[in-house]
This record gives sequence, structure tokens and C-alpha cells, in this order.
Amino acid sequence: MFGIPGKQAVSITPRAAAQISKLMAKDGHQGLRIGVKKGGCAGMEYTMDYVTEVDPLDEVVEQDGARVMIAPMAQMFLFGTEIDYEVSLLESGFQFRNPNVEDACGCGESIKFKDVDELAAEQNR
Repeated sequence: MFGIPGKQAVSITPRAAAQISKLMAKDGHQGLRIGVKKGGCAGMEYTMDYVTEVDPLDEVVEQDGARVMIAPMAQMFLFGTEIDYEVSLLESGFQFRNPNVEDACGCGESIKFKDVDELAAEQNR
């Protein structure tokens, strides 16, 4: 929907691809759907859900055996994002390096995106 021909909407690091593939194998999931929703102290939060059936309106990104679907309403906000999977002594989880984020809360769970018109202009350059 908001893509650039020949360029994937998001990129997936090898660590994230391995984790997504592992999650896909569990219970025969088709992949993970990522999106955004209102919430958190900065205004928006990322969402991730198991997918059993691919929605034809989703943007599908496949890399190294991993499949990620981007919900239609989130495509503009996630374009250009790198998805990584990080493990530390205290926690592990997916990390989103998103060039469309203008601000984030201290905990990193909540984000604020650039203005929609600004995002659209950047993608058309």
C-alpha cells in the first residue's frame, strides 16, 4: 500500500528471523502480524499477534524463513523499520528500530510517530 517497488516494508535481522521462525513452527502459525494501536504514555504501542490466516490486505515480508504481516493501518508507520530480537540478562524480546518514530517513553514500550503528512511526504521522495 505504502511500499516502494523493489524494497521491503520492514527488514528482519537474522536473530529476529530465527525467533519468528521458531514461533511460526509452534502450533503451525503462518507468521506474526505487527501493527500499532493507541496506548501508552507516548500515544501509540506496537502490537504483535500470531497469524493463522494471511489477510489479503496485509503487507507480507518474508526473510530467512520468517514471515511478518503488516496490518494495513500500520503500514505507513512501520515502513523502513528494522525488527531485531535482543537477549539480555534481565529480558528478551523484539526491538523495533523505526525511522518514523518522533519520540518514545522512557520504558521504550510507547512511541509517538511523526505527523502523517510528513510520513507520506518522506515516502514519496
